[in-house]
Amino acid sequence: MSEREPEASWGVPVKRVYGPGDVPADAGGETPGEFPFTRGIHPSGYRSRRWTMRQYAGFGSAAETNKRYRFLLEQGQTGLSVAFDLPTQMGHDPDAPIARGEVGKVGVSIATLEDMQDLFEGIPLDRVSTSMTINATAAILLALYVAVARRQGVSPSRLSGTTQNDILKEYIARGTYIFPPDPSMRLITDVFAYCREAVPKWNTISISGYHVREAGCTAVQEVAFTLANGIAYVEAARRAGLEVDAFAPQLSFFFNAHNDLIEEVAKFRAARRLWARLMRDRFGARDPRSQTLRFHAQTAGSMLTAQQPENNIVRVTVQALAAVLGGCQSLHTNSMDEALALPTERAVRIALRTQQILAHESGVAHTVDPLGGSYAVERLTRDIEAAAEDYIRRIDEQGGAVHAIGFMQREIQEAAYRWQREVEDKRRIVVGVNEFVTEDEPPAALFAVDPGVSAALAERVARVRKTRDADRSRRALDALEAGARGRANLLPLLVDAVEQGVTLGEICERLRGVFGVHQPSVTF
Repeated sequence: MSEREPEASWGVPVKRVYGPGDVPADAGGETPGEFPFTRGIHPSGYRSRRWTMRQYAGFGSAAETNKRYRFLLEQGQTGLSVAFDLPTQMGHDPDAPIARGEVGKVGVSIATLEDMQDLFEGIPLDRVSTSMTINATAAILLALYVAVARRQGVSPSRLSGTTQNDILKEYIARGTYIFPPDPSMRLITDVFAYCREAVPKWNTISISGYHVREAGCTAVQEVAFTLANGIAYVEAARRAGLEVDAFAPQLSFFFNAHNDLIEEVAKFRAARRLWARLMRDRFGARDPRSQTLRFHAQTAGSMLTAQQPENNIVRVTVQALAAVLGGCQSLHTNSMDEALALPTERAVRIALRTQQILAHESGVAHTVDPLGGSYAVERLTRDIEAAAEDYIRRIDEQGGAVHAIGFMQREIQEAAYRWQREVEDKRRIVVGVNEFVTEDEPPAALFAVDPGVSAALAERVARVRKTRDADRSRRALDALEAGARGRANLLPLLVDAVEQGVTLGEICERLRGVFGVHQPSVTF
C-alpha cells in the first residue's frame, strides 16, 4: 500500500488534527430547527419521527413488483420507492420496437392506468408515502398515480410522496431526457402549480445530486450543481407566475451517501445551510418551510463492488450512518448484490435491516446533529459551503444551470477521471478490487427477470388499446396536444387522458410532435 496524504474528495488536504482555530467561534452553537438549519430542520430530530425507510424497487411487470412491495412492507419498510424501466423513463410503451430487450429490466414497466393499478393493488395510497424515481415522464406518472387514487376512492389531497421530476440532472449526468429544456421546465412548473392546489402533501420535485455523484463528481460539486439546479427551478416557477412561498415548501432534494463518513456528514450540513441562505437572501422566502432543505439519501451504488460482494454490507452501513448523522428525512440502503444483478429478497432484507439496526440499536437517533461542534465536521462544513458557493457563482456568470450544462459535465468528467486514476495507481484503495484481492467466484443465486415479461406486456398494452373507448381516448389526446400548443396547465389534461385509456407512449408521441426532442451537444 502506497503512502499518501489524505485528501477530501475535491482535492484539498485533510489535516491530521483540527482545533478551535479551524472554525468560527459560533460553529456548532446553532439551534436545530432554526435558520440556517445547519444542524437539522427539526428541533427534536429523530426523537419525534425517524427517517422514512424506503427500499428502491421495481422490475418486470407491475404485478411482480407489487409482490416485492408487499414483502418489503411486511419487513418493516415505511415508504415505497418505485424504480421504472428504461422504456417508461424514455416515454415508450412495451410494444414499441425501440423498447425491445429493455422492458422490465432495470425497473417496472408502466404504460397504462391498469399497470399503475396493479402496481399498488392492496396498498392504500392514503396510508403510504410513495417516491417515484422518474423525470422526463414524471408528470404522466403522477397523473397515473392520481387516477389510481381516485379509483381507490382516495382524494388526491390525501396523497403523500415525491416525484423526482429533475430533468436538469438528466442533461448533465444521466441521459434519460426526451424534450428540450424549455418545454421540460414547463412540465415541471405545471406539476408545481397543479400540486399546490390538488396534491398539497406531495413533494413536487426531488432535486438530485445523487446522479451527478454517481457520475463521478466530488462532494463539493454534488452540493453546488444540485443547488444550482434548484435555483433554476425556483426561477422557472417564478417566471410562471408562482410566488416562492407558495411552491417552495414542496421542494425536496436527493443526495448520495458516499464513503467518507465525516466528509459526507459535513456535506449534508453545508447543503442545508447554503440552501437556507439562498432561499432567504436571493429569493426572499419568508416561510421557514421554504428555507429548509429536506432530503432523501441513497447509499452510493457506484461504490458497490462485484468482487467480494459481502463487503458491500459494510460499505452501505458506513454510508447509511453518514446519512443519518447528517439528518436525512428518508433513506434507501443498497443491497450487497446490486453490482451483479437486481437484488434478491435476502439481500434487500439485509439492506433494510441495516437501517433498522441504525434506528433502533445504534443510539445515533437519540441526539440531534450528534457530530455538531466537532472541529473537523464544522471546518469541513464551512469549507464545502464556501467551495460550493464559488461554483454557484461561476454557474450564475454563465447564465444559470440551463446554460451551464456543458460546464458541469466537464467538471464531473475531470473529477471522475482523477478518481479512477487514483484507484488504478493504488493511491486510493478499494478493498477487494485493487488490494486485498481474492479469486472468489460471484454468488450463484442472483435475481433474474422473467424473460417472457416483454412479450406479455406488449400484448397487454395492445389489448388496452383495443378495449378502450377509441373516440374518448382520441379526444383526450387531441385536448392534450392543444393544451401543449397553448399555455394550459397540462396535469388535468394528463389525468383525463390516462383515465380514458391513453398510454404513456401515446402521450409522449403527441408531446414530441409539439415540443421536439432534445439533441445534446457533445462535450469533451
